[in-house]
Amino acid sequence: MERIDQEIRNCLEVIKKGGIILYPTDTVWGIGCDATNAEAIDKVYKLKKREESKALICLVSNFKMLEQYVEDVPEMAYDILKYAKKPTTVIYDKPIRIAENLVGEDDTLGIRVVRDKFCSELIKKMRRPLVSTSANISGQPTPQSFDQISPQILKGVDYVVNLQRSKKTPQPSAIIKLSNDGQVKVIRK
Repeated sequence: MERIDQEIRNCLEVIKKGGIILYPTDTVWGIGCDATNAEAIDKVYKLKKREESKALICLVSNFKMLEQYVEDVPEMAYDILKYAKKPTTVIYDKPIRIAENLVGEDDTLGIRVVRDKFCSELIKKMRRPLVSTSANISGQPTPQSFDQISPQILKGVDYVVNLQRSKKTPQPSAIIKLSNDGQVKVIRK
């Protein structure tokens, strides 16, 4: 427990200064920063060599936090997330209080409520959502373990979390788009 607490303190220090971290998520290793800090988000896009039109997702610690950053969470989202067998990212209409460059051109944002202990604690202490995008250059394969992360990514972040480095995570989250008009679309199973 002490080690997790120390890693969280290290991350918070970097994130508060607008830095970016490399960290284990409930799925694959992720690159992250404060989801309300546009400059930090720019750094993530640059490091990944990703076009800003390709939206990133963010993580929240619970439903209460989700409701603070989405104008209107569809009722169906709660059921989907409660019964999901694996980590599930939901794309919501009309995100609020989030950096502009994190929001999709169609005014949507993918958000995942995490169950992972480290991520959840970090986000609770940040008191804001955490950007999460796979730890790879855009277009390259998603690393399934820490060992597969490219030196370019490792050197490009401000802090690398020293936890779960031997964990293998072969799958990113499921992605479901929930529109406020009631439409449901499965993007990735």
